[in-house]
Amino acid sequence: MRRENRGAAQQFALRGDSCPWPDFLNGQPGQPVRVLLVDDDPHFRRVIAQELVADLRISLVAQGGSAREGRRLIALHEFEVMMIDLNLGDGSGFDLIDYMKSIRPAAEAVVISAMEDEQHALHAFELGATGYLLKNSWFGNFSQAVLQVVNGGASITPNLARRLLLKLDHAQGDAQMIRVSSKPDKLSDREKEVLRMVASGYTSAEIGTRLTISCQTVNSHIKNIYRKLQVRTRAQAVSFAGARGLL
Repeated sequence: MRRENRGAAQQFALRGDSCPWPDFLNGQPGQPVRVLLVDDDPHFRRVIAQELVADLRISLVAQGGSAREGRRLIALHEFEVMMIDLNLGDGSGFDLIDYMKSIRPAAEAVVISAMEDEQHALHAFELGATGYLLKNSWFGNFSQAVLQVVNGGASITPNLARRLLLKLDHAQGDAQMIRVSSKPDKLSDREKEVLRMVASGYTSAEIGTRLTISCQTVNSHIKNIYRKLQVRTRAQAVSFAGARGLL
């Protein structure tokens, strides 16, 4: 181990975290999660950047202040998570999420926005985002949001999450009253088992541990579920399957 990595690991161990980060999860001091940050508010961008660089489990590889700069950085850098504002002045964060997914489909997107309405959040999730955080209500938790999504989870500001759940409940109730003529491909028993655990909030690593299979195998099952249900995100898969009684 290189000297700087040994020093980083020692600093991490000496911080006295009440909840040590398990070795089987992504994001360790010696192999941090790479993050790209795009926000046109320089003050807020600095606040987030300072929090991210203070966490040895995360490496802030680049940051930009416009949609144009964001597109350049997406194409230029390798990263696992992009934190993105929706209103960038010269463009839309939605477009950047869509662009990122087109060239880096494995990367996660976490929205950081002042827009609190459910429609913006749902549209971001439809494009492939796995996190939606409201500005001025998430200070001190940006690092945790990054680590959650990169390990198969989702991160949503609590008040917004509750409203989204209520909205999904109504949507599922309406969907159950409609007969769908085109049926999706049938899920295998194992895929149903994985999807039920996804719906319960387990990460890929946790599902693998409980089913005694590798994390890669879990992700393969999830990709097959996406293909069969013709969805792009975990939230869409759970909503689709729940509305059609597939769980």
